[in-house]
Amino acid sequence: MSIGEVLAQLRPDFADVSISKIRFLETEGLVEPQRSPSGYRRFTHDDVARLRYVLTVQRDHYLPLRVIKEQLAQLDRGMELVTEGGSSVTPYTAAAAANDEVLLPRASLLEAAAISDELLTELESYGLVTARRGGAYDADALLVARTAGELAQYGLQPRHLRSVRTAAERQVGLVEQVVAPIFRQRSADSRGRAEEAAVDVARLTVRLHAALVDAGARRLSR
Repeated sequence: MSIGEVLAQLRPDFADVSISKIRFLETEGLVEPQRSPSGYRRFTHDDVARLRYVLTVQRDHYLPLRVIKEQLAQLDRGMELVTEGGSSVTPYTAAAAANDEVLLPRASLLEAAAISDELLTELESYGLVTARRGGAYDADALLVARTAGELAQYGLQPRHLRSVRTAAERQVGLVEQVVAPIFRQRSADSRGRAEEAAVDVARLTVRLHAALVDAGARRLSR
């Protein structure tokens, strides 16, 4: 299929998808279409299924592209992903991603995060990573575990990260202050507005936190 034909297949389910978006996902390595002798992109049905998976988990679970790419890499290597309901997920099954949150078994998390079992156990003991139903881990746990592993290379162990967790919990409290009154309105669209507000306020508080940390770090080198 041409990129235009792919767009026509995706547009009914993803109204905001565009040719530029598909090209961007290709640039990020999330899909790799073949090229015709004249240089035009040629997509297979598997490519379309892969794009559906990416767009679905990005839209429904707000996963960053880096985490989605890690999930796809797991599936490409034949590693198992499981859903919260306990069923396995075959590669690029968008329906499963839409109906259940995709979770990683412990062994897959360790490999994807490139950390040891001992470090994961320690992260869990300090409440930084928590397993979900059936002992599997979600995308948030993967991101925390990977980041903690990178920090460990600088000598920062989970016990040093408790202040970061505390700061995050306070930021969540700020988000809750904003969305709780919206939830209490119980109107037809209150839940949607509350979810949008939660995402936006969380994004802004994270931006502010990052700006303050960056400014403080620069002061250290002056």
